[in-house]
Amino acid sequence: MRLDPRLGGAAALRLLLAAHVVAAFEPITVGIAIGAASALTGYLSYKDLYCRFAECCRSERPLNASALKQDLEEKLFGQHLATEVILKALTGFKNNKNPKKPLTLSLHGWAGTGKNFVSQIVAENLHPKGLKSNFVHLFVSTLHFPHEQHIKLYQDQLQRWIQGNVSACAGSVFIFDEMDKLHPGVIDAIKPFLDYYEQIDGVSYRKAIFIFLSNAGGDLITKTALDFWRAGRKREDIQLKDLEAVLSVGVFNNKHSGLWHSGLIDRNLIDYFIPFLPLEYRHVKMCVRAEMKARGSAIDEDVITRVAEEMTFFPKDEKIYSDKGCKTVQSRLDFY
Repeated sequence: MRLDPRLGGAAALRLLLAAHVVAAFEPITVGIAIGAASALTGYLSYKDLYCRFAECCRSERPLNASALKQDLEEKLFGQHLATEVILKALTGFKNNKNPKKPLTLSLHGWAGTGKNFVSQIVAENLHPKGLKSNFVHLFVSTLHFPHEQHIKLYQDQLQRWIQGNVSACAGSVFIFDEMDKLHPGVIDAIKPFLDYYEQIDGVSYRKAIFIFLSNAGGDLITKTALDFWRAGRKREDIQLKDLEAVLSVGVFNNKHSGLWHSGLIDRNLIDYFIPFLPLEYRHVKMCVRAEMKARGSAIDEDVITRVAEEMTFFPKDEKIYSDKGCKTVQSRLDFY
């Protein structure tokens, strides 16, 4: 005798809702409830049904490269290098069924150029809940590692946190913000996890992703961009090879980079140093326009121009680049 599908669906829903209430306390009860719901519906596997109601780690889920490309091209302005390299790096890494090491990216540039925004885009394309996901972990140097005298404690805590979370989800994402404010030595605690080991204490880290965000190297990036501009060349002519080696050496020798004399660089464990170029007036206008669209406001070109013109630009004579990028666009738009 076959159950009425409507009855089965309703019963399954009731069981799942009941399971949700006790999820934090009784995992065995959750398993029984979902198992019963699966039996009632007869359509979904235990895991598929569970993952409809709770976040699951799907490390093997393929990356939608087209969606990532669209997000980067439509939401990130003036960063052709970052768009190209991040798309290439993530696509290649996720398509590799047996990577030899975790993917490690180091994003560099002045504040407001899009580094944090890109890390958010990457997180959302890897785990649907993005930065709110249980499998995406954000560390802020001044918040999580503030005291120089506690470096050893931070190193131990960081190792335990990464080990525990990768054990739970092989495809975990770890984002380290304000690397330029991180005390030298702290980040070297994660060196074993970024290396070419098959396993460490029974845990494989090869499918995890590590992203560093830093203002360090912003001066080197700006100098290169200015050299191209003064030579009459387009910023889009700047290639990764024009900056990556300079960034790597500059950050390694910068006492305020968080990667000063770091084994991560010395051992070539960072896969890409990605430069974020300083933003021009036209890019600031793009940011204002995008923010107005996100707010559901009518696009007013007069307001866009006025907000962009309120920003300050450098160098003193040429006034080419916004000194805060697009960082204060949201607050300035509040006045209109």
